[in-house]
Amino acid sequence: MSQKGVFNLAFDDHFLWGGATAANQYEGGYRDGGKGLSTADVMTAGAYDKPRRVTWKNPTTGATGGTPMQFGQAGRQVPEGAEPAVLPGEYYPSHIATDFYHHYQEDIKLMSEMGFKVFRLSINWARIFPNGDDEEPNEAGLAFYDHVFDECKKYDIEPLVTLSHYETPLNLAIKYNGWASRKLIDFFVKYATTVIERYKGKVHYYLTFNEINMIDMSGFLGGGIINATEQTRAQGAHNQFVASALTVRAAHKIDPDVKIGQMLAYSPLYALTADPNDQLKAQVDMQDTYFFADVQTGGHYPAYRLKKYARDGIKLDDTPEDYELLAHYPADFLSFSCYGSNTVTTHKTAGSDAGNFMAGVKNPYLKTNAWGWATDPQVLRIALNNLYDRYHKPLWVVENGIGWADELTADGKVHDSYRIEYLQQNIAAMRDAVTLDGVDLMGYTMWGCIDLVSAGTGEMKKRYGFVYVDRDDQGNGTLARTPKDSFYWYKKVIATNGEDLSNN
Repeated sequence: MSQKGVFNLAFDDHFLWGGATAANQYEGGYRDGGKGLSTADVMTAGAYDKPRRVTWKNPTTGATGGTPMQFGQAGRQVPEGAEPAVLPGEYYPSHIATDFYHHYQEDIKLMSEMGFKVFRLSINWARIFPNGDDEEPNEAGLAFYDHVFDECKKYDIEPLVTLSHYETPLNLAIKYNGWASRKLIDFFVKYATTVIERYKGKVHYYLTFNEINMIDMSGFLGGGIINATEQTRAQGAHNQFVASALTVRAAHKIDPDVKIGQMLAYSPLYALTADPNDQLKAQVDMQDTYFFADVQTGGHYPAYRLKKYARDGIKLDDTPEDYELLAHYPADFLSFSCYGSNTVTTHKTAGSDAGNFMAGVKNPYLKTNAWGWATDPQVLRIALNNLYDRYHKPLWVVENGIGWADELTADGKVHDSYRIEYLQQNIAAMRDAVTLDGVDLMGYTMWGCIDLVSAGTGEMKKRYGFVYVDRDDQGNGTLARTPKDSFYWYKKVIATNGEDLSNN
């Protein structure tokens, strides 16, 4: 074989280029068309140094308040006796977000102008079943997504649909403590099968739970769990695994052409030093992420997690049939988010919890942005190889991007050269994983392709998109859409199938 054949610079012609969004950060219309409340609808805005809050009301005493969301910690999101609630005078970013609900035609047209082949979006569960446990679905909600998918078809854009993206119906959180209850398995499968049957022929790719491992970081965000203990979070994860397997089984019966994927939050962990203790820490800490893919994509509970549960006294409410389902109906493909890497050490060092995505220590070899995120030019090649070597299933990068305080200049444009530079490095690394390492990669959907609300902080200031939306952190603005410089750059990337990443 010629050298050119071995080192092909372009992706496969079937490679799916596009962008990604989530209803709670983008859709808005939070009570339009009979939609019920979701957990996102009681979360306020925050900032880099100020956590978002879950607002609540005590129905007996009338007391109200807000509890700061703490990632990575167990605990109640509201006081005993109180329920999460929408309160007057508070600002909730999800209620309007950047209003895809009323701008979907305009936005999908912009996506088509960039040449999108795929658009990742989520269906808001509470728009289909307003309370989560309703007997019948909400026809107005189903019809809205019919319109969206018809608009996608108009431009030959394939929808990639997330069924649960931090949008648990609020009633399920209040009534059942969210995914801590096995009752949610049946509620979710009913919702999932309703959607898959309704959109048969229109949607061919689904993801069950966005960043399913986030339930370990925040039980409320990832699973609507109000009382998030180590036990309830473990049970919530198990229930989601079973619900996902049942969804795979049902989907394959409804439409053999449908593919159901897992969605994992993934950041490679580097050891800061060559100290074996640092190397071991990186390996053990990484198990907290791999566990979720070992079950949902690999089809079994790994021994290291069972040992941990035994040490921690965690006992699952499970059945033998659960494990048969997990083994027989794993995810068809593994999709993941990856924004950067993390670095860990066992040594006491300056810069702890700084300069990377979530936690750890500052990596001295990487640059950081205003939110402390480190840009790692090799992260996607490393991530893709790690996951492909472990699971041997098709992969899909469904979130990758960088938040920045973009500003409109006097000429009415956004010159986001920093975003282009970030994407140049990441797409080049992704291309190397495909063309040099042979990774089976289905597609790439850059996160927040049209500006939306940040999930972590609730800000508009931290922008990701190729399209600027006129809206600020207080909810002011016209919602007008303006393509950024990166819009035209990404259009060229798609047109050349990833071959031309230059600034020309």
